[in-house]
Amino acid sequence: YKCGLCNASFSLQRLLNRHMKTHSFYKRYHCQFCGKGFNDTFDLKRHIRTHTGIKPFKCDRCDKAFTQRCSLEAHLTRVHSVVHKYGFRERRDKMFVCEDCGITFKENQAEYRQHVASHHP
Repeated sequence: YKCGLCNASFSLQRLLNRHMKTHSFYKRYHCQFCGKGFNDTFDLKRHIRTHTGIKPFKCDRCDKAFTQRCSLEAHLTRVHSVVHKYGFRERRDKMFVCEDCGITFKENQAEYRQHVASHHP
């Protein structure tokens, strides 16, 4: 799947669709700290962590922590020689992150929602 605007190519249609948003001048979501605009909430949440310092992805072999899962996986490979092999469309564990305090909930959206409702109303 090829972008008609910049010739970038992607193996999946959904990746091309996500890429196409980068060509849009209209940014639907904005950072509350600096005003930078984003096309989707995933990118906004990832960006906000640069302001809050929340690093929910913790290395279980040393004391390093990261804002993104891919950064943790790169660290594990580079520093600890851990090789990650994910099959096509294999689902990794879902983690819910409280963007206010950094607490994480693995695979439990109900606990996450209860936490947000009671601690950050």
